[in-house]
Amino acid sequence: MKRKTGTIRLSEFSIAETKSFEKVKVAIDKKLYTKITNIVYPQLKQNPYYGTNIKKLKGEFEGYYRYRLGDYRLFYLIDDGKVIVVVIDLRHRKNAYG
Repeated sequence: MKRKTGTIRLSEFSIAETKSFEKVKVAIDKKLYTKITNIVYPQLKQNPYYGTNIKKLKGEFEGYYRYRLGDYRLFYLIDDGKVIVVVIDLRHRKNAYG
């Protein structure tokens, strides 16, 4: 009997939204939030570290990640110990890093 090699994921990440993000999501377009919940969250649950729209931030934002979503940037932290992605903020790209 041959064994397959590879990584076995025992559980996927959970998504948590901060209170500050909950205030933002009330103000944004419903289509944008639907895109976040239907496209972005499933990808972050599987692998929040890597993807074409994911970037690990540096400098004063070290430890944070961002997901590029058109003209918007979704910022989040990863808690490996609790297997949670904590969504911090969503900003338009012109205001994202200032």
